[in-house]
Amino acid sequence: MKTLYLATHNRHKKEEIQNIFGQHPILNQAFRIEGLDALDFHEEIPETADSLEGNALQKAQYIHQKFNVDCFADDTGLEVSALDNRPGVFSARYANMPDNFEETGLASPESLQMPDPTFDQNIDRLLFKLQNKPRQARFRSVICLILNEETYYFEGSVNGIILNERHGNQGFGYDPVFQPNGFEKSFAELNVEEKNAISHRGKAIQALISFLEKR
Repeated sequence: MKTLYLATHNRHKKEEIQNIFGQHPILNQAFRIEGLDALDFHEEIPETADSLEGNALQKAQYIHQKFNVDCFADDTGLEVSALDNRPGVFSARYANMPDNFEETGLASPESLQMPDPTFDQNIDRLLFKLQNKPRQARFRSVICLILNEETYYFEGSVNGIILNERHGNQGFGYDPVFQPNGFEKSFAELNVEEKNAISHRGKAIQALISFLEKR
């Protein structure tokens, strides 16, 4: 059995991905998914690229080079149409961004050095900036896999709207204010199975799984 290490310290993300893999028993006989705790690695992983693809590659390469293991990493962004597809790659740091970020899309050196804000702070800024604006948005995830010294990319996205207020307490991040198209519930009101079936990360993981099954 080959071990694939997921390059993240985010427990929610790891559990979400392990849950999706767990629905493929044949694949589970060939691959085991482990988090960075299995490598006894607790340091921060650099994320300084200006795109989701760049960050996913940077994280996967960091772990691969440090431990010489097969691994994969994802980066996810919330892209809001009325904000010119921002916060995007800066979704986790959105509340730290300069006041004119929505217009320029540029982070300041100071904003990148600050500790990450809470997602409640990120959501508060998003709801404030979207007052009286269209609320169409999408989540997009990009996975970078390094396997047998080769690099591969997989992507998934889901369209929806940003709600006026938080709904639900499942999930994490922007889930309480994101309602996927075709649903009357936010991501935070869906159970794990419902969310994984339609989510951006779920689709990217399914693309990864299809690739691994063919191998």
